[in-house]
Amino acid sequence: MSTKFREYLQVIGSGQHTGRDLSRQEAAEATRMILLGEATPAQVGGFLIAHRIKRPTGSEMAGMLDTYEQLGPMLPDLELSRPMAIFGHPYDGRTRTAPLAVLITLVLAAAGSPVLLHGAGRCPTKYGLPLVEIWQRLEVDWQALSLVQIQRLLQEAGIGFIYVPRLFPLTQVVMQYRDQIGKRPPFATLELIWCPYQGAAHVCSGFVHPPTESIMIETFGLRGVSQYTTVKGLEGSCDLPPGRTGILSEAGERRFVKAREFGLASEDPPLLDLETLMRQIQQTLVGEETELWAAVIWNAGYYLHRLGHAADLGTGIEMATQLLRSGQAMTKLRQMQGLMSGSLVKA
Repeated sequence: MSTKFREYLQVIGSGQHTGRDLSRQEAAEATRMILLGEATPAQVGGFLIAHRIKRPTGSEMAGMLDTYEQLGPMLPDLELSRPMAIFGHPYDGRTRTAPLAVLITLVLAAAGSPVLLHGAGRCPTKYGLPLVEIWQRLEVDWQALSLVQIQRLLQEAGIGFIYVPRLFPLTQVVMQYRDQIGKRPPFATLELIWCPYQGAAHVCSGFVHPPTESIMIETFGLRGVSQYTTVKGLEGSCDLPPGRTGILSEAGERRFVKAREFGLASEDPPLLDLETLMRQIQQTLVGEETELWAAVIWNAGYYLHRLGHAADLGTGIEMATQLLRSGQAMTKLRQMQGLMSGSLVKA
């Protein structure tokens, strides 16, 4: 048993009258002890539940990210012409609405914005459809790639994906607890704001509950992250809902956007089954107006604007439409498929 970790557990589990928040350094050390297996299973389980009930502070999240930066994979500064767009989607995937991130990524990369995603396979608590599975169906399999290979793909095609079970296996111990507890612990929020890149980046993070967004914004401030966007998205993702007002924070500035003002209002695209989704994705990539079309144009248009490709939202939407209808997004996918099957990722 770790006596030191027991002290951290006592601190956050003692209630509002006798307990207190951890300092940034203490949170970093507690996270390190969890990832390295220095705390007992009973201690870790108690810590995750207590931390969820208490709610983590921005300082605690900053400390946890400090440890992620020390122990996890970090891509070097690639000296790109634009900041890397880092999208933080929930690792446990989607069960109700169709994931749009792969299509959005292809549109952004076709426009010249490098994009880095990160995630896992089917995992707790939802065991929903993960992004890596969609990529795999498109013949872009990230699961066996090294960090060096991902770096090559980013430099060549502007798209990367860090498959965490391979490149940051220490985090998999937390997945076991998530399954047994049945609730997302603060580590799930950590995944949404993690930036595994040392160069200039624009971090986009999805959330569900307003307190989570407040914690994210505080954490960004403490860690000196000035370029970020938080999104109250579909199932906590970065996908803006086309059927209701989009709620965003752009580097701390609140913004509300409405798809209906641009003729793109639609129902949130349902996730029917994987085969149907893949057919919709393929059809969208060749410019067909599928059930995903309005939502993809809405999201890609917003991010093209937010990342500096378009002066206003309307222009971003026009660009997104053109990139899909002209086949440029499909060309980007074919480039990725070719690179995946070529020597670039074989060495």
